[in-house]
Amino acid sequence: MAESISRISTAANREQAQSETEAGVLRRSQRRAWGGRLLFFSSLLALWWGLAASGVWSASLLPSPAAVAASLAEIGASGLLLPAIATSAQRMMIGYVISLAVGTMLGLALAQVRAVDETLGPVVTGLQSLPSISWLPPALLWFGAGEAAVLFVIVMGAVWSIAQAVRSGVRSLPPLTLRAAQMLGAHGPRLWWHVLLPATLPTFLTGMRLGWAFAWRALMAGELLSRSLRPGVGRLLSQGRDTQDMAMMLAVIVVILAFGLAVDRLLFLPLERVVARRWGVEGA
Repeated sequence: MAESISRISTAANREQAQSETEAGVLRRSQRRAWGGRLLFFSSLLALWWGLAASGVWSASLLPSPAAVAASLAEIGASGLLLPAIATSAQRMMIGYVISLAVGTMLGLALAQVRAVDETLGPVVTGLQSLPSISWLPPALLWFGAGEAAVLFVIVMGAVWSIAQAVRSGVRSLPPLTLRAAQMLGAHGPRLWWHVLLPATLPTFLTGMRLGWAFAWRALMAGELLSRSLRPGVGRLLSQGRDTQDMAMMLAVIVVILAFGLAVDRLLFLPLERVVARRWGVEGA
């Protein structure tokens, strides 16, 4: 009895030591990754600073990082930045939710209904390659120079990649999975909701991520070119262009990049990790 207890205790200690070793390796790997990122971006910043100080280009064409930071602080102090970010985020949320709903249903229809795939499939593939800004001129004629036109451009920029991701995910499912679900009574909307969407969730999240990126680009283009809207981040970029203020334009570009990176890191990356652990790709 004592020998069995000793063996169990030894095995437990061995597993604990292995777990601690793996945790230490993971922490060291994460520190190296952060150190590499810090070194890379510090080098880029130093290169930018050096080029600005070299005088190869004038300060009006290539302002220094300090000038861009000062311009960003000035925009923030003026009270224009936060309302512009809130306005763009609101437009983005509305347009993206519409794109997500339409793209999901369209992708499921393409995957499940042969007639829809044979007729609309090539159209969806072609529209996916069309730059979303191409929809702005007809949108201005159809909806006027208002919010509806920009929302239309956002939807047209995002919906096709989401639909293609859903279609590919459903098409990649083993046929036996669909047959088993149908034999158990899953048909129509129940089959879509309880079987197809959960099974295609990893591919679906990839489509969501791509769709968001395309929608964000479309929004910035729409706000940049449409002047009758409530001021968004794209309008601030347009103001910098009108006044030929390169520091302001670069400051707004930094804001656009930071917002996109924040959404990716805080929303999509955690979702992908949860799905990866759920499907056994990563360790829990």
